[in-house]
Amino acid sequence: MAARRRERERLPRYWFANQLLLTLSGQRPVHTLLGHTLPAAYDRLIELAPQAPLRPPGARDSAPVVQRCGEYEPRQGVIEAFARIACGDRLRALAFRLELGPDARWRCAAVDIGPTT
Repeated sequence: MAARRRERERLPRYWFANQLLLTLSGQRPVHTLLGHTLPAAYDRLIELAPQAPLRPPGARDSAPVVQRCGEYEPRQGVIEAFARIACGDRLRALAFRLELGPDARWRCAAVDIGPTT
């Protein structure tokens, strides 16, 4: 089970889902994603992060987790990913777009969490 989880975490969609979750739940500052995001996505994270929209309401001991993450590849070098996030007793959706750069590194190009209310 642990080996399977480690293998899963190496997939770009899961790595980014976890990093975005840490940022959008207030567990890590936005600047930890500098270099892993394109300017538009970084600006969006700067807007969203102060609200910590993926932090479970009132429950400090239950950290949010990525339950599942899927992807669609509209073309080579682009991944449109979606993640189901468990936040306390609620499920939230996280969508993001990854683009493969000329240096063969994936970068987040867009982030959306849907309504925050």
